[in-house]
Amino acid sequence: MTALPPLVEPAAELTREDVARYSRHLIIPNVGVTGQKRIRNAKVLFIGAGGLGSPALLYLAAAGVGTIGIVEFDEVDSSNLQRQIIHGQADVGRSKGESARETIVGINDTVEVRLHPVRLDTTNAVEIFREYDLIVDGTDNFATRYLVNDAAILAGKPYVWGSIFRFEGQVSVFWEDAPGGVGLNYRDLYPEAPPPGMVPSCAEGGVLGVLPGTVGCIMATEAIKLITGIGDTLLGRLMIYDALSMTFRTVTLRRDPGRVPVTELVDYDEFCGVVSEEGVAAAAESTVTATELRDMLDSGRELALIDVREPVEWDIMHIDGARLIPKDRILSGEALAELPQNVPLVAYCKTGIRSAEVLAALKRAGFADATHLQGGVVAWAQQVDPSLPLY
Repeated sequence: MTALPPLVEPAAELTREDVARYSRHLIIPNVGVTGQKRIRNAKVLFIGAGGLGSPALLYLAAAGVGTIGIVEFDEVDSSNLQRQIIHGQADVGRSKGESARETIVGINDTVEVRLHPVRLDTTNAVEIFREYDLIVDGTDNFATRYLVNDAAILAGKPYVWGSIFRFEGQVSVFWEDAPGGVGLNYRDLYPEAPPPGMVPSCAEGGVLGVLPGTVGCIMATEAIKLITGIGDTLLGRLMIYDALSMTFRTVTLRRDPGRVPVTELVDYDEFCGVVSEEGVAAAAESTVTATELRDMLDSGRELALIDVREPVEWDIMHIDGARLIPKDRILSGEALAELPQNVPLVAYCKTGIRSAEVLAALKRAGFADATHLQGGVVAWAQQVDPSLPLY
């Protein structure tokens, strides 16, 4: 258990309106007037206004956090609405940052909302982080998570981290420079990024719509504890939530004795490798576009079109004439005997990442006349058959 001193100094006196609004905080002995003043004086930066950012932003705004920053360059998509409750139907197509700010101000117009409509990268992360007391990271890819971690170290800031996938969520607190020598960072949990394609994103694997609500609220709770110095934070612990079994458990984290100190930011896309080097090499030589595949099919040329997604994705939409053989069955070698040897093979997935890995495996197995679809079924739906639903 890790109790830490308050992260933020108290603000000036609360107004009469503040006392009325936050009275249920003020009568909690652990929070009280001083705790609410700390919340009022806090500057919290959110990386993303998506699934995890939505509930955390709403509750921290309602709690009275004085300044909230949002790093977000994306627009609201209809597929977001199943879980990103800070956005509504009318916000589809709008800037997520603008949509989030409007909702926050509607909840608490005393909150200052600062938008950073940029893609977080090595040129801006540390500079932006230095403007805030605390970072909240709800991003869904490893490259950005390592960037946030390293930038937080260089900026000397603590951050609350969370992740979600299907029915499971994880939350922890990382702070390299925590008082008392108890500091840990994300690299103590994950010294190296998982192999490319090993951990699907929410866009590929899905997420239960209510899951971010639970996990995001826990992240907001940790933020308030850090700001006010109450309770024991998750620094040094990883909390794991399983919605299907409705269980919470915590795992103790230790400093990795072999880790190298972070002294600079690196190329995180290269560090994490969205696609393996082998997959990149295979795709560089053997890629077809959606329009090229359409022409091949229209010409009557004999080929085997292999869908390497999961059955649930196939049920949503697929290309006519394709055959479903999920990626893992090909990578394990189990399905290689089912593939024809005497006709060209074209593999496809949702966006081209999984099919590139499959393509590399096919090349290794001797399928010389194999290619994959650039951009996957998303490109096919956008460029060839717009009647197909996107997911």
